[in-house]
Amino acid sequence: MTTPPRPLVKGWCPGALRPMRSGDGMLVRIRPPCGRLTQAQAAGVALLSTRYGNGLLDLSTRANLQLRGVSEEGWPRLLDGLAELGLLDPTPEAEARRSLVVAPFWRDGDGTMELASRLSDALRDEEGLSLPGKFGFAMDAGEQPVLRNVSADIRIERNESGALLCRADGASHGARVTAATMADAALALARWFVASGGAVRMAAHIASGATPPPMFSEVAAARECPATRPAPGPVAAGFMVALTFGQMEAATLSALADTAPLRVTPWRMVLLEGVTTAPEIDGVITCADDLLLRVVACVGAPGCAQALQPTRPLARALAPQIPLGETLHVSGCAKGCAHPAAASVTLVAQTGGFGLVRNGDASSPVERSLTSRQLQAAPETLTRGADAIFL
Repeated sequence: MTTPPRPLVKGWCPGALRPMRSGDGMLVRIRPPCGRLTQAQAAGVALLSTRYGNGLLDLSTRANLQLRGVSEEGWPRLLDGLAELGLLDPTPEAEARRSLVVAPFWRDGDGTMELASRLSDALRDEEGLSLPGKFGFAMDAGEQPVLRNVSADIRIERNESGALLCRADGASHGARVTAATMADAALALARWFVASGGAVRMAAHIASGATPPPMFSEVAAARECPATRPAPGPVAAGFMVALTFGQMEAATLSALADTAPLRVTPWRMVLLEGVTTAPEIDGVITCADDLLLRVVACVGAPGCAQALQPTRPLARALAPQIPLGETLHVSGCAKGCAHPAAASVTLVAQTGGFGLVRNGDASSPVERSLTSRQLQAAPETLTRGADAIFL
């Protein structure tokens, strides 16, 4: 197999005001305010997706909702519709700054939504703050952090005693803050990142030896806890449903909107507020042991212009071979957008097939190159040692 061309790394995420062109039209990404959509908003987005897009919507790993297949002619009218729903920022710059993931398990009165609203408003209004395109914030202020495995650069959490912290990603300590001072502290830490030469992500900046100001690095230790990944099923705030490959049709979103207000999560799941039993909606996963939860795949070719192979048919075919507790990632290129972290097995699309990577990500060195036909003819080889593959 020939070496695949290097994918184009754009270094920024699409928005509503700054869409990104793809293989099936423009991608228009909505950042729900504080991660929540009212039933009217969700129903409206479903209608707009059908009217101005191709009727397919993605959930991103930053808890955003993405409309696919939007035409250049329909985009201005789509923006008008989003503005009517209260889902449009005033400027592209404000939209980019307001990159905030909110842990979805909050309860009314626990202060999470008030904190998230304050930080969201502060980010939107801070016109002098220019951050890298993928820089983001996490509001993870519940009893236990649940967003440790979610990409973020500045984290709002609680320590062992329940005190509120503002922490740089990659740092073991943070500044103790209050509801009144939290947003100012987060903005101050973001400004320090820029002023101290931070280029892309906070964790890399910290790893390079950069030390945040004393108020962020010497005051309060962050709580130690394992990274977790929630599963579909009942939770205290409602019922979590997953979407295969994080994608749904507009009709599915419309049915979800008829059921309850939605909290969009970074795990390609949606939390239905107040729902206590599994909803009977086509196109959603309600069982934690569903085999398709063991595979991750981007849209692949032809939906993505940079993808070298179709991905999801192969991921679907191989899902039954993936053991419980392991993950298969099928990536259309070496960027690995659908799963930036390491997976048990990663298949990276190449010109003539797929490169096999074990316990690495899509950019890791390839162990062996295989065709889709080979993989589907002997899928059990994915779980064997390297020297047992197609000898």
